[in-house]
Amino acid sequence: MVFLFLGCVAFGGPAAHVTLMRRLLVQQRHWLDEEQFFELFAACQLIPGPSSTELAVLLGYRRAGWRGLLAAAVSFITPAMGLMLLFAALYQRFGAGPVGQRVLAGVTPVVVGIVGWAVVDLGRRVLRSWDVTVVFAGVAALAVFVNQPIALLAGGGGAIALVRWAGRRAVREPSSGAPVQPAALIAAAGLPTGAASGVAQISAISLAAVFATFLKLGAVAFGSGYVLLVFLRSELVLNLHWLSDRQVVDAIALSQATPGPVFTTATFIGFLVAGVAGAVLATVGIFLPGLALVPLLDRITRVVRDHLMLRDALSGVNVAALGLIVAVAVALARVSFAGAEPPIAAAITLLVMLRWPLSAPALVVAGAIAGGLVA
Repeated sequence: MVFLFLGCVAFGGPAAHVTLMRRLLVQQRHWLDEEQFFELFAACQLIPGPSSTELAVLLGYRRAGWRGLLAAAVSFITPAMGLMLLFAALYQRFGAGPVGQRVLAGVTPVVVGIVGWAVVDLGRRVLRSWDVTVVFAGVAALAVFVNQPIALLAGGGGAIALVRWAGRRAVREPSSGAPVQPAALIAAAGLPTGAASGVAQISAISLAAVFATFLKLGAVAFGSGYVLLVFLRSELVLNLHWLSDRQVVDAIALSQATPGPVFTTATFIGFLVAGVAGAVLATVGIFLPGLALVPLLDRITRVVRDHLMLRDALSGVNVAALGLIVAVAVALARVSFAGAEPPIAAAITLLVMLRWPLSAPALVVAGAIAGGLVA
């Protein structure tokens, strides 16, 4: 019941999810102490997928084994999934109309501002040395011209690992051995202590293709939850042409207005391209890789702890992910900014988020109301 409650009330993204879990499970129910809680959260950064959802699932697994894992996953994900199904049906019915388009036009610059906040918030935590700054800038620049996010993530991870290995070798520092504290794992992971008319025809997209595509997305979406936006645009807009840029932004915007994981964006998109069955398969596909790795986290953590180059590579992957987010934010701004009002709305959103980081749902609703009033 605790994870069903969290799935219904946890608005505001991963930071809000973790804060609520800590309050309910550490401070009130005493399932574990605070150090163990943040150790587990740090471990969740080592696998792909939504870290706050994986933390909920890991806590359920630690509490009651496989039954606890499944109960936590279903309870935490289902409320947001149900809401996204409802939003997708409404979007498909009314999104192409003039009022629907104006409402969504009011939301789009808000999403650009939220993504801008994510870049600033993550950037001031991870861009603390010359090597990560160079990788960040290089990936951001390359991503404008090269639609290969997986290659850029791998290149960023490899570059940081090699540079730091060479630096340690030059000063004759040991390459491994010291135990890693939870805070070090968190730092290595880079974490803080369209309208419907463009949708492809359902008959043109098989359910197997929907499942396989979102399974792939779930397996490669490392880093911040906003990295999902990078892969959605690369795979669904540029490669498969299932959606438009505007539709991807709309999907992300609506996910910001729901509780629970942002990855339920897959539910919305799956419904648009293949109906209810597509929504279910897309949701299962995108969550499956991370959830399958949760029971193996103890082993994964030990391997990363014992290999300094792996920790460096993970740090590089997260920095490269930040560069990809910047490139996508620029691309979406080009789509969204028509006239003077959208850039102003995005700037206001950014300023509000810097002051109140959990205000994203309220800002999305405010943007929708503003667009509706204009209509």
